[in-house]
Amino acid sequence: MAVPKSKTSKAKSRGRRAINMRFKTKTLIECPSCGNKVLLHRVCPKCGFYRGRQIFKPEEIA
Repeated sequence: MAVPKSKTSKAKSRGRRAINMRFKTKTLIECPSCGNKVLLHRVCPKCGFYRGRQIFKPEEIA
């Protein structure tokens, strides 16, 4: 059975745990029709376009 040669320091073990708790930033792309920053695979709330087609008119929301 494998036995560790020395004790793992607190900094090393906590650092290993903390790396999984970091915040992940959301990927934003630029809308090709209006230039607004939008989440991937979402309709642009500013102009209503998704993949080159207009899904809704922006006046419908307001």
